[in-house]
Amino acid sequence: MTLEQLIAGFRTVATASVADAVDKVAGRTGFLPAAFKPRINEAKIVGPAVTVLEGPTEEFLPPQHALDAIDEADAGSVIVISTNGTTDVALWGGLMTAGAIANKHEAAVLDGGLRDLVEIKRDFDFPVFSRCVSPGTTLGRIKTLASNVEVAMGDVIVRPGDIIVGDIDGIVCIPRDHAPEILAMAKEIDEREAEQAKLIIASGSLREGLAKYGRI
Repeated sequence: MTLEQLIAGFRTVATASVADAVDKVAGRTGFLPAAFKPRINEAKIVGPAVTVLEGPTEEFLPPQHALDAIDEADAGSVIVISTNGTTDVALWGGLMTAGAIANKHEAAVLDGGLRDLVEIKRDFDFPVFSRCVSPGTTLGRIKTLASNVEVAMGDVIVRPGDIIVGDIDGIVCIPRDHAPEILAMAKEIDEREAEQAKLIIASGSLREGLAKYGRI
């Protein structure tokens, strides 16, 4: 399947079903920790990961790798910024959002803070998921180290090109090499759950639905 076909397909399935399918197909957890929350809106996001790695510093440096990624990544990308651990300063704000909008990116996912929420919501309504909200700058605290490298987001490893799916339920990283199989299984899970829900309503019994479909 092409990337475009995969993205279109993942837009049609529940994020929870995708998480379950990653468990089964890839044999590892794909969902990011619960601290990663949508801060601007509840939009469904789907797109390939463009990764940025950041780390501590006392230098006053701009987040150059992140700025370059925003300008150079393909349209539709999800900008994933990792610090290899939590930080309570803002890794993203209004100006970076303006750049992401100008380059038609899908969303940003941050292993740290977000600021300028009012501006981002008012002017752009751009989806951003982050661990926290903070007014603090990275300058003198955090610097970018690399881009398009493997990064950790909590216990989940994100590689460049992995497909990121997210909404109000949370964020899931889909390993690119397993994406077609994960999409097929997520569709199957959605279909079975719809049938199971109908049976539960019709029979008036949750137990009967569980007995037939074996899913909760």
